[in-house]
Amino acid sequence: MKKALLASLAGLALTTGSALAADLGQPLYKAPPPPPVPVISWTGFYIDGGVGYGFWNQDHFKTQPPFGALTPSANSGGEGWLGRVGGGWDYQFPNSPFVIGAFGDYTFSDLHGDFQETFNGFVGEEKNTASWHAGGRIGYLVTPSLLTYFDGGYTEARFDAINLSTGTLPSVATGFSFPSHTYHGWFIGGGYEYSLNSLPFVPVSGLFWRTEYRYAQYQGADIPLLFDGVPNGGAEHMQKNEQTITSGLVWRFNFGGPFSPQPTQ
Repeated sequence: MKKALLASLAGLALTTGSALAADLGQPLYKAPPPPPVPVISWTGFYIDGGVGYGFWNQDHFKTQPPFGALTPSANSGGEGWLGRVGGGWDYQFPNSPFVIGAFGDYTFSDLHGDFQETFNGFVGEEKNTASWHAGGRIGYLVTPSLLTYFDGGYTEARFDAINLSTGTLPSVATGFSFPSHTYHGWFIGGGYEYSLNSLPFVPVSGLFWRTEYRYAQYQGADIPLLFDGVPNGGAEHMQKNEQTITSGLVWRFNFGGPFSPQPTQ
C-alpha cells in the first residue's frame, strides 16, 4: 500500500513539474500584433520643382504680303538650361494601379542660339526665356512606390526680341530687329515618379523624385521685321518646336499625408 501511494505521489510530482516547466517557457504577456504596413496613396495635391536641359528648333523664311514667301526655308535653333516649378492634383482609382491627374507649371529658361535672317543675311541671337504648360496625365503603378505616366496639354513659350547686325567682321548694328513674341501650341511627354520615403534616410514625409521628357509643337507665326522699332512691311515666318528633359522633387501634402495606414491581408 505504501509503495503504491509513493508511486502515485511521484507521478503527480513529475506531471506537475512538467506543466510548470512548460508554463515558465511561455511569456507572461503576449506581444501586441505589429502595426499595419503603410500603403502609399497617390491621391491628393502636390507642388514640384526641378532643373533640366532643353533645345528648340525652327524652320523660317521671309514673307511679304501679297507676295508670300520670298526666300527658301532655313533652319536654326538653340539650347540651354532651364528651371521649372509647378503643382497639380492626382487621383488613384481604388484598388487599382491607375492614376490620373491635372497640373500646371512655369519654366524659366535660357535656351539661346544664333539666328540668320533669310533675305539680307543679317544675324542675331534668339532666346527662349520662359514657357508654361497646363494639362493632364495618366499613369500606371509598376510598384506601389513607382509611377510611370504620359502627359499632354496646352503650352505657350516666350521668345525675346532679336536685334540684327551684319554677318561681317567686325559686326555692325543694322537697326533692324524682330520683336519678342509668345508662341502657342501643344505638348506631349512622359516620365516616372518614385517615392523617396521608401528609403530609410529620407526624414520628410511625402517626397518623390520625378524625371520627365516633353515635346512641344508651336503654331507658326509671321514676325514683323522692324527698322528702328517701326514695321517695314516684311516679316519672317517662324515655325518652332521644343524638347526638354527635367528632374526634380515633388512634395505631396494631401490631407492625411501621402501614406495612409491600411491593414494588410
